[in-house]
Amino acid sequence: MNLIAILAALGLEQWRAFEWRGAVERAFVRYVRALERKLNGGTRQHGVIAAVAAILPPVLAVEVVYWFAAAAHPLAGLVVNVVVLYFLMGFRRFSHAISAIVAALQAGDLSGARRTLAMWRGGSTSDLGSADIARVAIERGLVDAYRSVFGVLFWFVVLPGPIGAVLYRAAVLLAEEWRGPVPGVEPTPLVQARALFGAPARTLLAVLDWLPVRVTALSFAVVGDFEDAVVCWRTQSARWVTQEGGRTVGILLATGGGALGVQLGGMLPTLSGDPDVRPELGVGDPVEPEVLPSAVGLVWRALVVWLLLILLLILANLAP
Repeated sequence: MNLIAILAALGLEQWRAFEWRGAVERAFVRYVRALERKLNGGTRQHGVIAAVAAILPPVLAVEVVYWFAAAAHPLAGLVVNVVVLYFLMGFRRFSHAISAIVAALQAGDLSGARRTLAMWRGGSTSDLGSADIARVAIERGLVDAYRSVFGVLFWFVVLPGPIGAVLYRAAVLLAEEWRGPVPGVEPTPLVQARALFGAPARTLLAVLDWLPVRVTALSFAVVGDFEDAVVCWRTQSARWVTQEGGRTVGILLATGGGALGVQLGGMLPTLSGDPDVRPELGVGDPVEPEVLPSAVGLVWRALVVWLLLILLLILANLAP
């Protein structure tokens, strides 16, 4: 039933993205911000209470709905699983954003590619050239594919019902909202207090990420250049530990760059004129726009590997 739910949700999401997904996530973020205003005392203890208060209600609500539906009929439980995954997964957002950027760059519309990347990634993109846009799009795409697809699928399969999928996406949104100080920027006392308050949420996400990000990285290596991907993972991923996303993102980008045979990370131009200096990850040639479809293909092939593994696990459980 889990595999059927996953395939149905992926098919629905590719056919037509759920238009209210953003509204559902924004509603959760507003709830999280309200909790922060009421509970943020600048300590880890307050952060623990707030994290539990943020994550527990949606997790319990979905699990109760699933339990009653499954008790009524197995097909009803399957429908709940499909609906929850359809709400949570965002593979189309990643693949279609990259497709739009590729189309704009092929048409010579650099401004259009910048606008698409800015709408997807956020922040200023006005100083980025075509190679910078392609590099940042691959980086964002690998992270988004993991956060919105692979991480969700892992915990959906591991925990009963849809509880794992909801837990993971809630933890991702919570950690993003209560993020730590910006790397390279001296934090103010207010930012430091907020970072301390959000530390339990970020720790929870790090725990939830530990195994699935490594399985995802291994799948990138299997469907790409295995040797380069593993070498980059082992020797480069720790370089990203002080950057946004920490070691989790470092593993994804190092392995993804190695699997594709391109260089990710590195310097980016900024409006201030001072480049954003980031660690260099991956191996091979600098990213060119022509590599973007290969990045989408890498993620698709890794997803197929996951689906085959899930099928094998189901068959193993059915064997006498």
